[in-house]
Amino acid sequence: VQLQASGGGLVQAGDSLRLSCAASGRTSSNYGMGWFRQAPGKEREFVAAINLYGASTFYSDSVKGRFTISRDNAKNTVYLQMNSLKPEDTAVYYCAAKPRNSGSYYDSRYFDYWGQGTLVTVSS
Repeated sequence: VQLQASGGGLVQAGDSLRLSCAASGRTSSNYGMGWFRQAPGKEREFVAAINLYGASTFYSDSVKGRFTISRDNAKNTVYLQMNSLKPEDTAVYYCAAKPRNSGSYYDSRYFDYWGQGTLVTVSS
């Protein structure tokens, strides 16, 4: 599976952005999908995930209520709608794919495929 993330940019606090992750290769509907982020000087952290058919979603406490993950399997694309952005959301955002039944959606170790990352910068 090849993943291509896009949609990052420079925004002000309170603004919204939508990230996209386009998958190619094996059918993305065979994989759970997730978004992780890494801020400068910090470790990569879980942001959100969605299961194979979109029936279940998972969020970190820091983004719950502000971010929404969704997927369109017909387009092999996963989205992350980010609202009410804060300066602390500034990071490189990575999308990733996890084989079914391979472990926790919250743990990056279970995600086998990763996109190249897209930078989100939120100014105060």
